[in-house]
Amino acid sequence: MLVLLPPGWPRPRGYANGVLARGQMVFVAGMVGWDAEGVFHTDDLAGQARQALQNVVAVLAEAGARPEHIVRMTWYVTDKREYLARNKEIGAAYREIIGSYNAAMTAVEVSALMEDRAKVEIEVTAVIPDEAG
Repeated sequence: MLVLLPPGWPRPRGYANGVLARGQMVFVAGMVGWDAEGVFHTDDLAGQARQALQNVVAVLAEAGARPEHIVRMTWYVTDKREYLARNKEIGAAYREIIGSYNAAMTAVEVSALMEDRAKVEIEVTAVIPDEAG
C-alpha cells in the first residue's frame, strides 16, 4: 500500500488523501454499532463507533484481511457536532481497534440511518496485498 501525498500538500491528520494498493479487494457493508445478534448496547456515539469498528474487523477477518489492509473508510454520522465533540474518544477507539493506518477517509453527516438507534455507520474497502507486492 502506498499513501498518496502530492508534493507541497500538508499531511492530513488521521487519514490519507489517497491510497494505491494492489491485491484482492474486500468490500465491507455499512456496519452500525450493534452486536452480532443485532442488539444495540448503547445510544452513545463513541460506544457505537467502537462497536461498529469491531464489526468491521470481524467481517474483514472472514476474508483473511486485517485492519492494516483497509484502504478506504466512509463514516456516516447523524450528528456532526456530536461526532466532533467526541472525536478524542472515537479516535482512541480507532487506534485501539484499527491502528494508526493510513486509509483514505470520508465522513458525512446524514439526517438518519436505516436503523433508528444507529448514530454511526462505517463502510470499508480493504485490499489484501498480492504476495509479490
